[in-house]
Amino acid sequence: MVSFRKCILALTVLALFVGLASAQVTGSNQLTCATNVSVTPTLRSEGYTEQTGDVTLTCQGGANLPAGAQIPAVNIQIFLNTQVTSRLLPISGGSSTVSEALVLIDEPGSGLAGYGPSLPQKVCTTPTTGCTEYVGTVAGTTLGTAVDSCSTFTGAVCTGTSAVFGANVFQGIVSGNSVTFFGIPVLPPVTTGASRVYRITNIRANATSLSGGSAAGATPVIASISISGATSLLIQNPTPTVGFVQGGLSASASSVSSFNQCNNFTRASVSTLTFTENFGTAFKTRVAASSNGQFAGQISNPAQNVPGTVYNSESNFVLAVPGNSNWAGLADYGTRLKATFNAVPAGVRLFVSTRNVNNNALAFVAGGPDGGSTNNAGTTPVGLLVTSETVSDGNAGISGFFPQITGTDVPSTGNTPIVEIPVVNGTASAVWEVVNTNPNALESIRFGVYLTSTSNVAQNSPPAGSATVNLSFAPTPTAAFTAAAGAVASGTLTIPRFISDTVAARSLFTVNICRTILLYPYVTNVLGFDTGLAIANTSTDPFGTGAQSGTCKLNWYQGASNPAQGDTGNIASGTVYTALASIAAPGFNGYMIAVCNFQYAHGFAFVSDLGARNLAMGYLALVIPDPGTGSRAASGLDEAAANTGENIAH
Repeated sequence: MVSFRKCILALTVLALFVGLASAQVTGSNQLTCATNVSVTPTLRSEGYTEQTGDVTLTCQGGANLPAGAQIPAVNIQIFLNTQVTSRLLPISGGSSTVSEALVLIDEPGSGLAGYGPSLPQKVCTTPTTGCTEYVGTVAGTTLGTAVDSCSTFTGAVCTGTSAVFGANVFQGIVSGNSVTFFGIPVLPPVTTGASRVYRITNIRANATSLSGGSAAGATPVIASISISGATSLLIQNPTPTVGFVQGGLSASASSVSSFNQCNNFTRASVSTLTFTENFGTAFKTRVAASSNGQFAGQISNPAQNVPGTVYNSESNFVLAVPGNSNWAGLADYGTRLKATFNAVPAGVRLFVSTRNVNNNALAFVAGGPDGGSTNNAGTTPVGLLVTSETVSDGNAGISGFFPQITGTDVPSTGNTPIVEIPVVNGTASAVWEVVNTNPNALESIRFGVYLTSTSNVAQNSPPAGSATVNLSFAPTPTAAFTAAAGAVASGTLTIPRFISDTVAARSLFTVNICRTILLYPYVTNVLGFDTGLAIANTSTDPFGTGAQSGTCKLNWYQGASNPAQGDTGNIASGTVYTALASIAAPGFNGYMIAVCNFQYAHGFAFVSDLGARNLAMGYLALVIPDPGTGSRAASGLDEAAANTGENIAH
């Protein structure tokens, strides 16, 4: 009996599920939409405003609507697993959260076959409510197509419509990590094989919050689609992946350069900065160049409005929208690369190349015209210096301009145009914009750095120190553009925008104090002998040499049990320091190296028995090249010695 009851219960449950399944069979009366992301892009983990892939809802089936019937509408809401950062395009007197994110119905303007694709793009002017539309009744129009208004009503039924087609572009309302498209008309295609396509485009995402990566090396950006409203849509795959996040940039500075305080330098080569993209589309021009002409990738009113086209630019689907001077989908500039210089010693002037160079020889790259095609497989990447990190390449719809800085000088060797960048409190920055790039290759862009300094050792100028550089995309957060503001949708901040450099500052160059190193080959105060030591500071002379002063560190070496390092104290210019080895290092027998922190030191030693009664001799200390600034060669005037003005011996 128990077994029989269990069997009856099982049959009842089975019948219930069969009934539910039968109720959900779509048939021709259920409007069913398949979700697709045709291209899933890679998003830069450094970016706050990264483009996600377009989502298309391809809908089929549904019940036929009579001529003149109001078309039911739905609200389509997209949630991301990060903040939505599409540009806000507030309408005068309306919502401030209206954005550039768009829904396009039936691929208008695509040139594809069919009534919907043949129509021009028409934006609904009431994005917070949507636009009411009706099934066409005008003779000559195709039944089942929407019109924008009803001219005659009979009861609640529209019996007369104009032949003007309805809105087919709807703006989204952004809130946190979601964007909602209100009042989207859903006209069932009904006919077997026919479909209605809803394309969701221009959704930008804050990729910085997903920059941790995963075992596969990239973090997915997931969209969740929700439908509400007057009708129902059965959505297949309501949680598509619309992008993958990974680091977009690797950057480095060439080997650290050393400069001596006591020498003058004029536009001397310092370093080559290298920016390398981690995937082929990390560098982008502002728009997809349609020609090889100069700045073709930076124009402000591009024809970049074919639904479904992948443009590989910082801009996406570009369209003028009513009530706002900005265009939906249009970025303010192409990818920008930034060098921030820190701890630059006072008195050092910095220069950078105005465009990218090949290598440390600092010759300009060869290649096509600046701002040429982004689709030529052989295109050489080009980056040009711009006036600031946030200045636009031109306002939308207005004749654009490229904010390029042209070279006014050249380095000490070569003919690369360079310009000086201002150093304020030890900090300076330079920003270059990518105007030519190949999306089908991993590219590196290099820029040269130079310096000028005038020696004034008497005033300790330039002071000893080490400068560093941070390398990143641009713009990065500032006092006006905070990281918190950059991570959310904005109507005032520029697009694109990025986090600051997350890598430790790279060493760039050092300024070293000019030292004199004196070698005393034999010093003793044992077995009845002693050694008198003298160090003269001869920076005061009849030749106009700047007076210098400093201390000398005395380093004693006798093989084992070496005495502690000694210090002469400050030796003023034009004076002589003297000491006895028996007082400075009692019981010593070996050699001594004096490291003097001024340029013109000379040494003398006098070895004798006590009282110099029987044996005595004197010698000049050897002046050896500073191993911190050059080779410690032992052959007369080597290159390092020539650079420091020092000889191996007198």
